[in-house]
Amino acid sequence: MPRRLPFPASPDGWFCVADSDELAPGEVKAVRYFGRELVLWRTERGEARLADAHCPHLGAHLGMGGKVLDDTLRCPFHGWRFDPAGRCVEVPYARRIPPHAALTLWPVVERNGCVFVWHHAKGDAPSWEIPVVPEWGAEGWSAPVRRSFRVRAHCQEMAENVVDDAHFRYVHGTHTMPRSTAQIDGHIFRVTSISMVGTPRGETEGRIEIASYGFGFGVTRFVGVIETLVVITGAPIDEDFSETTLRFMVRKLANDDATKGVGRAFVAEIDRQFGQDIPIWENKIHLPHPLLCDGDGPIALLRRWARQFYSGLSEVPETMGVPLEA
Repeated sequence: MPRRLPFPASPDGWFCVADSDELAPGEVKAVRYFGRELVLWRTERGEARLADAHCPHLGAHLGMGGKVLDDTLRCPFHGWRFDPAGRCVEVPYARRIPPHAALTLWPVVERNGCVFVWHHAKGDAPSWEIPVVPEWGAEGWSAPVRRSFRVRAHCQEMAENVVDDAHFRYVHGTHTMPRSTAQIDGHIFRVTSISMVGTPRGETEGRIEIASYGFGFGVTRFVGVIETLVVITGAPIDEDFSETTLRFMVRKLANDDATKGVGRAFVAEIDRQFGQDIPIWENKIHLPHPLLCDGDGPIALLRRWARQFYSGLSEVPETMGVPLEA
């Protein structure tokens, strides 16, 4: 169990381990997520693969010097080669391949410009899919601008900000507090927030629509004066650190300069708010039974939704992470 938290560091779900444009055909990378050393590579045919990092022969790290050859991954130590299904298909100096020579592959899907891997504490197969974001790559929307953060915090602690209405006023200095409503839709947590947005002509009402698909993928749409979109991915690195990447998009305006100007302002504001949240996340503790009040937003509901992603616990207490009075 990680420090400060009553639940596992790595929940179940789909998590992003790379952006698609960060992994070229034939490229091999060493990555670390879920407290494990992993190797990520793309075959010459363009398929992304992820496996436990160490060769089953003598334990070499395949991400440190491994090569893609004819759609196989070659170990840098003794040249053993593994096909896209993880099977060893060549031991160059042996007459016979050991019958159990194979890599442990993880389920991978590539969608919305991201490489996602399925993590489940009990090894269960994926039980839901990452949806397609229709705005991604659409003609009427700007290309995504990325910002990545490595934070000493658990993804559930960070997710609670979505429904923590009061902190927008007292951490980020907004003039008003949003009014948030939420609902659980299976593995999806849906939130609608109404807030006042400042414009040159005065304040007008804006709406934020959020859909979180587990802890690893979310889409936030800002509707009002100007339509903007944030595609959010996150992944636990280990018991202490999580990675979050935000991808910002803007519905194109009448000219490119106006679109770029809105985009820069949008990114700067979210950057500012995220930076203000980091020291709080990194130094707070998780209270299983917080003293919530009627203006806090649907935090208790989010915690109920979150319980489904902790199969790693032998038993999930009914009150774990949920206020008794909620």
